[in-house]
Amino acid sequence: MRDVLAVGTVVVVGLMVGVEFAVAVFVNPILDRLPDDGGLGARSDGARVLGRVMPFWYIGSVVLAAVWAALAWGGAGAPAIAAGAALLVLSVVMSVLLLVPINSRVATWSREGAPADWKRQVGRWDRFHYVRVAVIVLAFALFAVALAWSSA
Repeated sequence: MRDVLAVGTVVVVGLMVGVEFAVAVFVNPILDRLPDDGGLGARSDGARVLGRVMPFWYIGSVVLAAVWAALAWGGAGAPAIAAGAALLVLSVVMSVLLLVPINSRVATWSREGAPADWKRQVGRWDRFHYVRVAVIVLAFALFAVALAWSSA
């Protein structure tokens, strides 16, 4: 049971890291290079779609990590699992306090209805997102190390 939970947590968090990394490093920079503010509509649509999905993914990841940490308490890798879970909690707090307010505004924009400073606002979101990606990558690495320790 614990092994299935551990592998499931690593897979779920790993997929989330992959999506968030791709958004930060590939998708948004490509959208920003589109001519005539072409990326604005895509960012707005992405804010709506991912804004509906990602809260469940983040909270689900925290729950999986917390259950894994509780079941592994005192065993091999438990400190890494607990630290990874704490980092996921930090990523949720960062999301709610820093990213969601901007994302909620972006989700309402269109090419005809965006504020004059929209590029500055999405740039700010991007900077916060880079930090959040670093946090969840570290959490994922800790989970992978814990999984390796527990199977050794």
